[in-house]
This record gives sequence, structure tokens and C-alpha cells, in this order.
Amino acid sequence: MRMLQGSPKSAVPSVGSLKVKIFADGAEKTGMLAMLEKPYISGFTTNPTLMRKSGIEDYEAFAKDILAAIPEHPISLEVFADDDAGMERQARRIATWGRNVYVKIPVTNTKREATTSLVRRLSNEGVKLNVTALMTVEQVRLVCEALAGGAGAYVSVFAGRVADTGRDPLPIMMQSLEVMKPYPNTELIWASPRELLNIFQADAIGCHIITVTNDVLAKLSLVGKDLEEYSLDTVKMFHDDAQKANFQL
Repeated sequence: MRMLQGSPKSAVPSVGSLKVKIFADGAEKTGMLAMLEKPYISGFTTNPTLMRKSGIEDYEAFAKDILAAIPEHPISLEVFADDDAGMERQARRIATWGRNVYVKIPVTNTKREATTSLVRRLSNEGVKLNVTALMTVEQVRLVCEALAGGAGAYVSVFAGRVADTGRDPLPIMMQSLEVMKPYPNTELIWASPRELLNIFQADAIGCHIITVTNDVLAKLSLVGKDLEEYSLDTVKMFHDDAQKANFQL
């Protein structure tokens, strides 16, 4: 039988060539510590939804436990109040838990009220922030204006959720980088990626950081794998599973 001939090979990606910083996104201590051992992990992020899924009941106890175990890498911890006064109180408290803490402040509260005044106040007072849940370039512009001249800060644009709406997030991410150029204290985060390819897309446009969950990070072992070999592995998987299922025709 004549074997199929492959097409010319495209450029093979490499984890070692990445310039974008990878932050592990999760709220499960064992998984976070496993990621700490990986040389390509530069930081960590979490949020109340991930904590709830992991069964966390005591927010402060969990956060302090993680910070004791990971004292050097930046770790983002989110407020969960829904008004400026409550967010400010929580933010100031969280900020005292470690020098590597970035306090996550949502771009608005649930009433669609912008948090930029709070962001400006905290940033000007030296609180490191991760302003989160942004999805538009205009939001990036307003947040950066609030962060101008303040402490180091992350601006998290949820590219994955943008993609979920059928929109290409790349133009938004590239425009965001342009908007952020006059604000050297800020770094752009490509948040909520949906697939491993997003890491290389973020790297290609010069995005500073990408947050990645452990299930997506587990696919890093496939980076650069020969596609014909991967094709054969897939064929073998289908064949083996059919045999194990004892299918008959």
C-alpha cells in the first residue's frame, strides 16, 4: 500500500523560545505547588470561582497558606465585595499578606459601576493591582489612565471569553498593547485562554503575560510533536478503544 506523503513541515514551536510570561491559574494547592516546580511558570493567579470549585471555605487561610508556600512568585488574589468601600477594605487587607501579592479588582461592580476611582487611589498609594475582567480596548484605556504613575499593575483582558462570543481577540489584544505603551508600570495579561495555541499567539504579539489553567498547561508536553507521529498516535487510540470496547460488525 502506498503511504500518504506529508506536506512540507511548518515551523515547529518551542516552549524555550517563548518570551511571554506564563502564570498558572488555579486554586488547588497541590496543583499550584506542582506548577511551582516548572521553570516556565513565572507567577500565579486565582479567583473566587476557582476557589469555590476547589472547595475552599476559608479564603484568608487558603491565601496565607499558599503565600507561605510560594513567597517569591507574584500571586493575584481577588476581592469579592461589590462596592468601592468594601473592595477597598478587602484590598488593603489582602495587600498586607505578602510582598508578592497583586490585588485583583474587577473593572466594574455587578451594577456596571466603574472601579477606576478606587483603582487610582490604591495604585497611587502603592498597592500592586491586577485589574480584571476587561474585554474592550476602551476599558483598557480607562484603567491605564487610572493606573498612570502608580504601583506596578496587571491589566487582565479576558481574550478567551472574547473568543467565546465569536470575536477574534487578537485585534483587541494588539490594540490594548498600543494603548498601554505610555504606561510602563502596567503589563497586559491574556486571560482565560481556551487552548495551548493561545500561549504562542500571545507571545507572537508581544503580550507580557498569559494566565493558563493546569489542564491546558498539561498539553505543553505536546509542543513541537511531529504531526505525522501524532496522527498515528490518534489512529492507534481509536483502534485500541474499539478493541477494548469489543465492538463487532
